[in-house]
Formats: sequence, structure tokens, C-alpha cells
Amino acid sequence: MRTSKCLVVTFVASVVLTVFGMHDIARGSNPNIVLILADDLGYGDPGCYNPNSKIPTPSIDRLAKEGMRFTDAHAAASVCVPSRYALLTGRYPFRRKISERAEAVIEADRLTLPGMLKKVGYDTTMVGKWHLGFDNGDGYKRHQNLQGGPVDRGFDSYFGIHTSLDFEPYYYMRDRDAIQLPTGTVGSSSSKNWSPIQGAFWRGGRCAPDFKHNEVTPKVTNEAVAYVNSLAKAKRKNPFFLYVAFPSPHTPWLPLEEFKGKSGAGMYGDWVAQVDHSIGRILNALDKHSLAQNTLVLFMSDNGPVWFDADKKKYGHSATGSLRGMKGDAWEAGHRLPFIARWPAEIEPGKVSDSLLCYTDVMSTCAAIVDYKLPKDAGEDSFNQLPELKGTQAKTPARDTYIWGRKSHQVMRLGSMKLITKLGSGGFSKPRETKPEKDGPRGQLYDLAKDPGEQNNLWLEKPELVQKLTDMMKENINAGRSVR
Repeated sequence: MRTSKCLVVTFVASVVLTVFGMHDIARGSNPNIVLILADDLGYGDPGCYNPNSKIPTPSIDRLAKEGMRFTDAHAAASVCVPSRYALLTGRYPFRRKISERAEAVIEADRLTLPGMLKKVGYDTTMVGKWHLGFDNGDGYKRHQNLQGGPVDRGFDSYFGIHTSLDFEPYYYMRDRDAIQLPTGTVGSSSSKNWSPIQGAFWRGGRCAPDFKHNEVTPKVTNEAVAYVNSLAKAKRKNPFFLYVAFPSPHTPWLPLEEFKGKSGAGMYGDWVAQVDHSIGRILNALDKHSLAQNTLVLFMSDNGPVWFDADKKKYGHSATGSLRGMKGDAWEAGHRLPFIARWPAEIEPGKVSDSLLCYTDVMSTCAAIVDYKLPKDAGEDSFNQLPELKGTQAKTPARDTYIWGRKSHQVMRLGSMKLITKLGSGGFSKPRETKPEKDGPRGQLYDLAKDPGEQNNLWLEKPELVQKLTDMMKENINAGRSVR
């Protein structure tokens, strides 16, 4: 009789797996995913990346201690909009003409990271800065029934701001609509002893009655914590994906009173300290509800900081560490950034990886985690980093190339070798572009393994390598997806 019962159970289980699929049965074990994106945070700001940092970052340092810290991770761009496009699509932004004021940057038919996770049963939400435009209005002129935003690109719900905190009009959004219309005005703001694009800088213009600049980061944090609390209270069984896109430490630098003087790097350092505290509040919420063990927390910054040489001298703090350049640049400090992954159930704590990583890789990595096969027209520039996270043997080739592009300058990485197609930074640092001298180099070539500060240009010494990287870059661009 016992044998017959076992046969019946086995038969029923077989039928269930056949009807519903092994993948559906396993969904309950998929991890929660919390993606935290800082805005304009530098490689040298967190203490876990820069022992000489003048800024206390205990929450970011905690993530590094409890997870894996990447030392060669890169945004796909060194400014906000294209970097965010790449993160949510797994596609290099130079493959898409981007105009966030004219249209939604993410195409309607493109599979996004949250859209993919929804397909396998995740609850998805976003809080914070969108900055990827809308279909029927760009958030600048129209403020209600905005299509093509977060809730039309894979998220179940959204709270935040439509663009950066220094661009008017200023208002909060919930899903597709402004919570209060920007019917009032606010004057422009700036700070003495800082450049025009630093300090408490914002542009004057239209403003909603309930909008105060220094309250935005706390409100974003409150929403993220409330979301975690609500899931725990409702006892939902589905895993969740929470994307927290902080509008800080981008300008305006507006630390609350309790954070003023907490760092040795002026207003900026105090502002970063407040962002770190906000991250800590989210981590504490996960701890409170016993969610941390099976939650993958990914922390990163969208691009480099606005931090000049004069700031380094004044405060003795390098927001870029030992890297060259800053936000906007083709040089490393524009796009090489902090990237930390914590997943106690799977990732060994305290690990440091020097493997090459691009933010586009988040798409394929999450797909591997939830056992989802990406279609050919999705995540074209995304590589699976799960074997690196778990310390297992990879079945597919690891990333050994990286392409960064804008109209004036392009970057091609192959291993430690980095090609920049023109002279100059290509961004915020001076000189932005330098004309080649007669018989001089027309671009830049660096061996980052020996020269991470990009001081020794090898362009003239290695012409064959320059040509090889140039050809590889063209091949990858023309193919419409990464081929190496």
C-alpha cells in the first residue's frame, strides 16, 4: 500500500511539473532584489573604496563587508540619462538616439529589467529619480497622465521626481501623475565659494506647493522603507524588486542639520553622509523583517562626481580616488564607479572582484538568477555575472570588453587596455578636446593594469593595438550587440 501511495504522489508531482513547468514551481525561492542607485557619487567617496576618504559611509562599507565589492565596474555612460537607460535595458546607450525631453527614452517594445522580473512573478516598484522621459509629454510641460514612464516600462508603482533636482518644474509624481501641480515658483539657488554647478545649486522656475528641495531625498527614503514594511505587513509571497534611484548626492547639496559637519569634505561630504544614512535605513528595514538573507542588494552610482582639483586641494578629499577626470569624462573617474552586491544566502562576505563589469550586466545576471532566457532582442550588451558573484565556473565567456560612447569620444576596453578615440576628456574636465600635434597621437591608449590614473599615453608606441581595438569597436557597434 505504501508503494502504491508513493507511486501516486510521484505521478501527481510529475503531472504538476508538466502542466505548470519546473520554472514556475521554483519561483518561490527567487531572491528579492533591491537596486540602489546613487547620483553623482564618486569612486573615492566610500571608505571601502578609499581609505583616505573624508566622508563617513558606514552603510556602504557594511554592504562591502557583507558582500562583494567590484573594483572595475563601469556605468555605460558618464552622465545621467544614458547611464539609466543602459542599467534598465542591458543595452549600450549609444545604440539609441536619446532625447528625454522629446520622448520616452526606453522604447515601448523593449524588455526592461523590471518587465522581465514581472514575467516571473515579481512585484516591482520604483522610487526616486526617473529622468528617462515620457511618450506624451516630457514632464517639463505636461504633468498629468504621463505615458511611457516607470509604470509603462515594467514597474507596478512609482513615486518620485521626473528629472534631476536642479531642473524645473519641481513636483512629485505618483505613477503617471503629479501629486500637486507646479503652480507656484521658486527662485534659483547657488552657494558661495563653489562653482556654478556645485553647492546648493538649482535653476529657478515652476514649483509645486508641497515641494521643498531638501525634503526630496528623505521622502524617497521614506517611500522605500514604507514599501518594504508594507510587503512584510501584507505577508505577500511573491518576491519583490525595489529600484531606489536617489536624486543625490547630485546638486543641490542640501544636508539636513543633523548631517552638517559630519564629514571633512564640506557640503558635498555632508550630503554624501546623508545619502549613506538613507541607504542604512533601507538595510535596517530588510533586517527588521528578516528579509536580508535572501535579498540581493545591488549598490552603484550612475556616473562620476563633480569634483575639481581645487576641491581636492581645499578639503584633502578625492571624490574620484586615484582615478583621472570626473562626471561626463571618457577618463576613468567619469564611469568607473562603486558597485557592491550583497546576497547573504549566496555571496560570500568580504569578497573583492577585479573582473570587468558594466551596469548593462545587471539584466543578464538577474535573468540567470531567476532562470529566464532573454530573447535575442533584449539585453544585447549584457553579460551574466552570476558565476563571479557565487564563485562558480562560468558556462559562457566572461566580459572582457567594454564600450563607452558619445559623439566626440568613444572608449574601447579589451582586458586592461583602454582606447579613447580622441585627445582630451570628452566631458567636464579640461581640456575637453585637444587637437593632435604634427606626428603626435590622435587619441589615447592606456594600460589600466599598470596606469589606472591614465598618465602614460601608449598611442604611438602600440599602433597595432590601436588598430585592433578600433576594429573591434566598429565590429561591436555595427553588429548591434556585443560580440566579444
